[in-house]
Amino acid sequence: MAEERLPSRADNFSEWYNQLVLRAELADYAPVRGCMVVRPYGWALWENIQAALDRRFKATGHVNAAFPLLVPKSFLEREKEHIEGFSPELAVVTIGGGEVLEEPLVIRPTSETIVGHMYAKWIKSYRDLPVLINQWNSVVRWELRTKLFLRTAEFYWQEGHTAHANAEEAEAETRQMLDIYADFAENEAAVPVVRGRKSQSEKFAGALRSYSIEAMMGDTRALQAGTSHNLGENFARAFEIRYLDPNNTLQYCWTTSWGLSTRFIGAIIMVHGDDRGLIMPPRLAPYQIVMVPIYKNDAERSAVLETVARLQRQLTDYRVFVDRRDGLTPGFKFHDWELRGVPVRLEIGPKDVAQGVVTAARRDRPGKEGKQILPEAGLADALRSLLEEIHHSLLTRARAFQQEHTHEPKDYASFQETLQDGWARVWWCGETACEKAIQEDTHATTRNIPLDQPGGESKCIRCGQPAREMTIFARAY
Repeated sequence: MAEERLPSRADNFSEWYNQLVLRAELADYAPVRGCMVVRPYGWALWENIQAALDRRFKATGHVNAAFPLLVPKSFLEREKEHIEGFSPELAVVTIGGGEVLEEPLVIRPTSETIVGHMYAKWIKSYRDLPVLINQWNSVVRWELRTKLFLRTAEFYWQEGHTAHANAEEAEAETRQMLDIYADFAENEAAVPVVRGRKSQSEKFAGALRSYSIEAMMGDTRALQAGTSHNLGENFARAFEIRYLDPNNTLQYCWTTSWGLSTRFIGAIIMVHGDDRGLIMPPRLAPYQIVMVPIYKNDAERSAVLETVARLQRQLTDYRVFVDRRDGLTPGFKFHDWELRGVPVRLEIGPKDVAQGVVTAARRDRPGKEGKQILPEAGLADALRSLLEEIHHSLLTRARAFQQEHTHEPKDYASFQETLQDGWARVWWCGETACEKAIQEDTHATTRNIPLDQPGGESKCIRCGQPAREMTIFARAY
């Protein structure tokens, strides 16, 4: 029953990724082109991502709500830059109930417009501010080139939408949510990220400023893993979101929006996975621990399963799965759970039962290096320490990889060479024409302008004009 091995990441990273998503049963292709079905194992991972983010949102005063799937097309047309940015990706409904609609309806690509319409109804006074709402939903963007989790026509995400009295509060909210995303990425998913501001050409359509967290994948390409946008007064003016201030003067609100989607599952796969399969970060893994009972006859089976049941009752603080599948060899099960990336595998056979121990195998260190014997006594505490060690090991390894493949080339030739297999952190003038020329020369884009800057001034890597900020350039998903 041995399965064919995955393609090597080094030989064909893209095909390794595609096959891994399917064979680990995270998702499958839907009958509609570009759409996906998220399978239970993948959805369990998304639920854990949701829970980790939702805790953070609510701790900072945000509440959840739900806005409609269908948006009048005229709503998108109120903000000129917004409709221009999304027009090629829109899915439009023109018939409903067998009748041609008086006005076409757009399946939401994002919800700024419908939210703006409602906020204009709800906000009347400075006492109504701030409004801090998030929603969990799916959106549709008619992508031409798709890849499971990374870029699909329909995807799941959260989108926060807030309204504030002034520019300072809106900017503070935008930066706060960027920090929340970075905290989540590193402290839950063990994915190191660079926080920064998007260039003018890369910012969200209709935003004043956009920020992102950027993560380096295992093939050194970048992935925009989360975004936070200061929308200024743009949407407030388009939808007449106004309030009376304490002086009884009518003012426009300042709004923000921010989102993180199921493409983050793609980040987890590509940052941590290896040629054996997934490596799940322990704090988000659908199963943190899998127990594999090992026995040859009914007598051994009874003793082993009794021990497994007792240990399972002791490990209720963890997400545990017991693999009781009959007709499969222990070796097949080991391979299967390695493919699925479960952080810790507990092997329990007759000798382990007799000695009052279990054999623990950690997924981040395959083979003998990752195996250790743990006594049954104190097993819950030992596993807690082990899972923490795995999280920090994954984060340290990913951070070292990112640093190793991030360079600061000093001339344009070495800059172009760097972008073949890594990120370039360079001085850039900020001019859109220069940015476009770099993209044409290298197929790389500005990922973001890191918040962490060295200060001072230098010359643009391409045009030699004065540059006041360093920027991350990379090829990206």
